[in-house]
Amino acid sequence: MKASLLRPAAFIYLLAIIGCSNSNNSQDNLQPAQTTTNSYKPVKYIELTHPFWSRNATIYEVNIRQYTPEGTFKAFEAHLPRLKEMGIDIIWLMPVHPIGEKNRKGTLGSYYSVKDYYAINPEFGTLEDFKALVERIHSMGMYVIIDWVANHSAWDNTLVTEHPEWYTKTMEGNFQPTPWYDWEDIIDFDFEQAGLRQYMTEVMKYWVKETNIDGYRCDVAGFIPVDFWDNLRMELDQIKPVFMLAEWESRDLHKKAFDMTYSWSLWDKLHSITTGGKNINGLVEYMAHHVSTFPEDGYRMTFTDNHDKNSWEGNQYANFGDGLEAAMVFSSVVSGMPLVYSGQEAGLDRSLKFFDKDLIEWKEHKNATLYKQLFSLKHANEALWNGAHGGVMVRVYNDKMDQVISFYREKNGDKVLPIINFSSKPVTVTLRSDFYAGIYTELFSQQHYELKGNDRFTLGAWSYLVLSHNQ
Repeated sequence: MKASLLRPAAFIYLLAIIGCSNSNNSQDNLQPAQTTTNSYKPVKYIELTHPFWSRNATIYEVNIRQYTPEGTFKAFEAHLPRLKEMGIDIIWLMPVHPIGEKNRKGTLGSYYSVKDYYAINPEFGTLEDFKALVERIHSMGMYVIIDWVANHSAWDNTLVTEHPEWYTKTMEGNFQPTPWYDWEDIIDFDFEQAGLRQYMTEVMKYWVKETNIDGYRCDVAGFIPVDFWDNLRMELDQIKPVFMLAEWESRDLHKKAFDMTYSWSLWDKLHSITTGGKNINGLVEYMAHHVSTFPEDGYRMTFTDNHDKNSWEGNQYANFGDGLEAAMVFSSVVSGMPLVYSGQEAGLDRSLKFFDKDLIEWKEHKNATLYKQLFSLKHANEALWNGAHGGVMVRVYNDKMDQVISFYREKNGDKVLPIINFSSKPVTVTLRSDFYAGIYTELFSQQHYELKGNDRFTLGAWSYLVLSHNQ
């Protein structure tokens, strides 16, 4: 009897103990984790270190052949004081190497058909002339990068006979231009070949060591495996901190190899507005994607013209029409490094020939003044600096969302508020925010504004205001 009476009591007691234990475990499970593993900590995408001098830099592309009647390094030197005054920091020289003669296009051929990677194009001068130009650029507080064509060579490059295995071949076993393209004056390299990779790395190191250039603009960089570029950047940085620009638009190149890539998509959006009658929705999409998807410390090169647009696709520069200035201003105040192509500052209104002599007409033009004002602001106002050095683009909503784009950038107390009418009609616009309130100066008129929120502005067709406050 006693034993049978005790068993239920003991059983109940045991259940109570188990229940308390489970209850405590449940409460413990509800407690937040006391430590966070590295798996959950944000990691910076970009691992490279930009040269310090690039933080608020601008860039200028030099077409040596068309720049002066002589078409030489020495003749170009005379223009350096003017470019310095305009606010240029990085001089990008289109390819400086000898041009192939076999299957040449036009009378002079393409810069991008390289006959000898270790030599200077004799049309431009000598190696000593080139070194003198680099030294002169440096003496003026500017930097210089040269165009590099790693994807392909001329048909008569010595590598064709010395290392035919370094080139891709057709199904029949013949040399070929880059597949699917009509680049008949060049033949395509095969970057699966370790020997080619070593050669290309060593010759690029040679130019940094021998001539003290500050980096490279790399032609069709996306056609070449990223791991090649990653290793190249590491080896170049062991010589000196370099600046690398990729002719491509892809975030993977930013991680270890390139400081800057092209912003083709921004050019497309601007061009569709000024020539195709589109509203600003495309620009809004571009800005949204940049803020949400682009690496914070990546640089984008922004432009209304370069040698590709100028030479390959007709007179696109002039085709910005009445909206050209608005596009130039926008390209200079968004996140990115603004580019000027040879002749833009002189009002170049035609496409330059690519394979023949076609001299730029140099004259005074309002574009030069416009760039000078914009670049002066970029140098002084940290909100406009490049990558993580600058301010994030924050949308300022307004009541004319299909015509006017307005946004705000701030960094270390410096502020910029651009308001641009991307339409052929005058507009009165009211901003629908007040977080930007403060005292501003308009860049071009030097008029002072006290903004309090919900401010109203009247803008002419394709006109703009760039309001700034410097701490």
